[in-house]
Amino acid sequence: MKKKIISILLAAVMVTTLAAGCGSSGDSNEGGGSADNSGDKPYEGVELTYWSMWSNTEPQGQVIQEAADAWAEETGGTVNIEWKGRDIKQILSSSLEAEEKMDLFEDDYKRISENYAQYCYDLTELAEANGYADSSYALFNDRATGWAGFLTCITEQPNVGGVFYNQDLFEEAGVEVPTTWTEFLDVCKALKDKGIQPLALDSTYAPFLFGYHLARYIGEDAIADMADNGGWGENELVAKAAQDMIDFVNAGYLAEGAPAEYPASQDSMGIDGDVAMVVCANYVTSEVNLHSGTELNWSVFNYPSVEGAAEGVDQSAAYAGANSIAVTSYSENPEAAYDFATFLTSGEWDQKMADTASQIPADPSNTAPASQNGTIEVLNNVETPLSWNMGFNQNADLMSPIAEVIVKMYEGSFATGQDFAAALDALY
Repeated sequence: MKKKIISILLAAVMVTTLAAGCGSSGDSNEGGGSADNSGDKPYEGVELTYWSMWSNTEPQGQVIQEAADAWAEETGGTVNIEWKGRDIKQILSSSLEAEEKMDLFEDDYKRISENYAQYCYDLTELAEANGYADSSYALFNDRATGWAGFLTCITEQPNVGGVFYNQDLFEEAGVEVPTTWTEFLDVCKALKDKGIQPLALDSTYAPFLFGYHLARYIGEDAIADMADNGGWGENELVAKAAQDMIDFVNAGYLAEGAPAEYPASQDSMGIDGDVAMVVCANYVTSEVNLHSGTELNWSVFNYPSVEGAAEGVDQSAAYAGANSIAVTSYSENPEAAYDFATFLTSGEWDQKMADTASQIPADPSNTAPASQNGTIEVLNNVETPLSWNMGFNQNADLMSPIAEVIVKMYEGSFATGQDFAAALDALY
């Protein structure tokens, strides 16, 4: 913390010197607001307003409040938290435009960087001065910077997708983690032969599963283009990917009742104890543990590669996202706001957040809890991050009908992959 404060004070001196020479068009109180930087508590008298996407009764909210209290004790600054809940995304745009009282806010890092960048303080210099790269994922920093042109936010809750599995059932069946689709099918057969159901699937996550598989063949950009414009039947790899899934269903590799109403199928992994895998984001492990009252022996592997993919498609790509913290461009105390954001998302408070909320730590040097075993390794290997549903969400007007067609495929409604592609094209 002392090192961070020293860096902030140096940054403040540099900014003040620059301001005296050339002025500033958008940043006020660059030296840290009304903080008394001469004492042991550098932000004495500073008050920050923090808009949170959590509630104060959720594990994340409880840790944020505890961290705010600890930061106040250490720095003299105050963090007033307004618990907005998940509906924060419905009000952020108008609230930021009106410059409502707000120094920090939480949201998805992609929305922050694409939709709200003009209302975000440029954190690039503060991050460089304080060595933020050493306690964060380059993946998220690079993506945010690429979208906005500057670092818009501090990663709070990383997410990663893949095949989450019960290690005990893999050991019981004597199978190893697969890397290719052929190996994956062999694992499913071995599990089934042992009386273990291979894969849970809830209808809510059907587009995510098929999106992963199709993205292995044609990539996310091609999926997004067809989501907007149709032409599914014109790409033979769409039918190939769908045929893989139709054969998978016909082989009996989906869990009983799948695709089920969320969260029945994924919860059967803990309740029944005989379902080995589910394709989702990492929070599925906490959901299953909580809903079923069990603590499964979780791990994760990246979605398997396929043969015959289009040229240039990254077979190691994985879904990756993050809820993040941004500092408003009109904050009177941006350095203090940055300091609290990194105080919360690194070191001991990030570790407490990961352990309490059963999530991936935002600081890669921290340790993932048991339910997130393997997630840091998958994230560190991601070079091409996929978005949620891998391009199917591109067309908001047709997303629901597209999802219905995908669910029907897993229900066995299509005899061939060509039939599936034709059903998608019929939506246009």
